[in-house]
Amino acid sequence: MDSSSLIRKTGADLRVAPNLADYAAERRRFSWEAVGRELGAQPDGGLNIAWQALERHAQGALRDKIAFRFLNREQAARSVSYGELSRLASRFCNVLRGLGIGKGERLFILAGRIPELYVALLGSLKNGTVVSPLFSAFGPEPIATRVNLGEGAVLVTTDMLYARKVAKWREQMPSLKHVLLVAEEGGATNVPGTLDLATLMAAAGDACDITPTAAADMSLLHFTSGTTGTPKGAVHVHGAVATHWATGRYALDLHAEDIYWCTADPGWVTGTSYGIVAPLLHGVTSIVDREEFDAERWYGILQDQGVTVWYTAPTAIRMLMKSGAEIPRKYRFPQLRFIASVGEPLNPEAVRWGKEVLGLPIHDNWWQTETGGIMIANTPAFDIKPGSMGRPLPGIDAAIVRHHEDGSASLIETPDVEGELALRRGWPSMFQAYLNNEERYRKCFAGPNNEWYLTGDLARRDADGYFWFVGRADDVIKSAGHLIGPFEVESALMEHPAVAEAGVIGKPDPVVGEVVKAFVSLKQGFAQSEALRLELLGHARKRLGAAVAPKEIAFLTTLPRTRSGKIMRRLLKARELGLSEGDTSTLEAGG
Repeated sequence: MDSSSLIRKTGADLRVAPNLADYAAERRRFSWEAVGRELGAQPDGGLNIAWQALERHAQGALRDKIAFRFLNREQAARSVSYGELSRLASRFCNVLRGLGIGKGERLFILAGRIPELYVALLGSLKNGTVVSPLFSAFGPEPIATRVNLGEGAVLVTTDMLYARKVAKWREQMPSLKHVLLVAEEGGATNVPGTLDLATLMAAAGDACDITPTAAADMSLLHFTSGTTGTPKGAVHVHGAVATHWATGRYALDLHAEDIYWCTADPGWVTGTSYGIVAPLLHGVTSIVDREEFDAERWYGILQDQGVTVWYTAPTAIRMLMKSGAEIPRKYRFPQLRFIASVGEPLNPEAVRWGKEVLGLPIHDNWWQTETGGIMIANTPAFDIKPGSMGRPLPGIDAAIVRHHEDGSASLIETPDVEGELALRRGWPSMFQAYLNNEERYRKCFAGPNNEWYLTGDLARRDADGYFWFVGRADDVIKSAGHLIGPFEVESALMEHPAVAEAGVIGKPDPVVGEVVKAFVSLKQGFAQSEALRLELLGHARKRLGAAVAPKEIAFLTTLPRTRSGKIMRRLLKARELGLSEGDTSTLEAGG
């Protein structure tokens, strides 16, 4: 990319000295051992996420500092200090012990962003119990599928979600020993076959020594959907906490005085790693909003809560863009100093929109459920190349790999050559297994001693070391000898003032193999028409050339997305071709 396309960082952008100021020097001196020393040793000599993230603060100078401020429309904000959060987590830990639930057993949480979710997760980790958070929007079958795959012993949910989604399926989850209910309207629940969590918590003690755990002990189980078949359970361990600390420092630039807002639901790995663990590790105050997206409300939260660091998803950014420029003019957020985005690649137009409307560019980063933490990022000190994922963080080695017909793979050293993105093993948050699927796990690695994790994402690296997303390996379109990355086409379409979102697929063609078809949703104030369709085709052709531009464009009110915000191109393709839609358990409601 031409240097004129850079968004240069200025003194006005860097209101706080960034944690990662000298990229090359920090990469040279970085070591995971040093991160361990920074976190400090536990009194019992082990390693436990709850101790590192919570107890060391609650027993020290941050005892009275606000850890979470919970917001919802119906009630006044509730602030919970590190000390109170520790007491509540200890009570939940004692609840589990009273029920006979021990180290290594699996506990599932099905709830909205309510305080009990955060307490249950941290209390479970204190007990050595493995936690698997679920989206509250899941239907009954996806819930049962995951609980059964994970052999869940305990389910924490609300009385309303239980009645709507679990009760009739309870007998189909034979591993469940206990269901703990939170009363949505307050008070106590009295549902046969369940236990009232508030009653159990009131009877539990405040003191709870952490169950001894080691770095290699399983801590979290996150399910990720494949193109077909059942969800895959990615196994993570307590040692991952080192990555959460380092990436919170470098990629999110967290400082102790920050007011931080991660909009991700803990049912998605981002909502756990960066909505709970990382901010606690850095002793910051986090905002948690229970409500669904609403542009006016979100701008109000940024202003009224004095948010300084904001981590959100490209879908949310595009929805804010779609809502227009009038709403943000009503609000001021002078404290906001850093915005980051994750979930799918951030279109260049969105990066520039952030600079124009919010006064700050939006910093994209890249990682996966399997990596457990941010791997590649645009950090506060970087000049931004809009559309790029950024550069690998300290402690992370990334490369581009070419696959050969004999099954072998080799590293591509030449800049701007597309291949599969790979990461060298060795970072602490790398998933340790796919639950009960060893063969699938083995296929994720290649090279001498299987040292490279193959991400399944196609990318390229430019001469400056920035990585650029091309597409999922199974998303890339092959047309008349050209390999076309959907993201490039989508980004070009989004540069048109009428387009809010775009999703691109390859449609089979007997002559050229596949032709590019685009699905677009429009911004407010624009209506679909044949004239607009032709205008978009011409715009894309001018920007991309005839070989890459879409041959067909269809209008949709909304595009199908996962709850984590990723546009489901495979679902667009399946619907276009009348194929099986595969696993749609993570599909956003109404998508």
